[in-house]
Amino acid sequence: MGFAFPWVVANSSWRYAWYILGGLALAMVAFNGLLLKSDPVPSGYRPWGEDQQALSGSPNAKASPQSVPLGSLFWDRRFWLIGCSYFAIAYSLYGITTFMVDYARYQLNFPLEKASLLATIHGIGQVVGVLTVLPLSDYLGRKRTIIISNTVICCCLAAIILFDASWLTLCILIGILALFYGPTFPIYGACAGDYFPREFMGTVIGGWTPFYGAGAILTHWVTGILRDTTGSYHQSFLINVLMAIGSIILISFVRKKKLFQNPI
Repeated sequence: MGFAFPWVVANSSWRYAWYILGGLALAMVAFNGLLLKSDPVPSGYRPWGEDQQALSGSPNAKASPQSVPLGSLFWDRRFWLIGCSYFAIAYSLYGITTFMVDYARYQLNFPLEKASLLATIHGIGQVVGVLTVLPLSDYLGRKRTIIISNTVICCCLAAIILFDASWLTLCILIGILALFYGPTFPIYGACAGDYFPREFMGTVIGGWTPFYGAGAILTHWVTGILRDTTGSYHQSFLINVLMAIGSIILISFVRKKKLFQNPI
């Protein structure tokens, strides 16, 4: 889209760029409705990773849905540690991604063509990251991958503040940051299956969504106010660094234990 939208805007208007996004999102509804299944068993398929013998034991195959023990879920400290870490890293990532073009254009005084190129570099980096970092997490584990990913993101954010005068350095840092930006959200979602029963993954991920949303909302509000007040992004980007550090500390305290152990 970073390649397509400049052409769309130049030949029509920015409104058509949003029309395209809306149309693609609407088309996804139809494809998801036709192709996605919640459970492969009713459709006659074997769940990936399970042998045929396990599936043939019909009691498990036709078991009624279990109720989610919300009380135990909300009492589980891992739910809050991962959720708060998710909030912190979402704050950090959206704080730089949303404002990086404006930062390069008006604070570093790069031409708009150069500044907007950062969005394209960021998009390409995400594609590469999703194809490499996500498979790597299957071998390293979600927690270890999140710690490595958030540490790299934190270092890139700090380096952007220190080396904001170099165009080449800025492009490299944005590209490295983007490698870990794209995989961040699915990796956090995958933690639901690692630390909680698989049948409750939807509820756990849904419970973490407000953390992610709050981080994304708050960073735009705070960054915008600080930018308008101080005329600089340095204070905002420094907060992003501190939030990334917080996300690393929080996820480091997550430990595996008996699922839904009664804390009382």
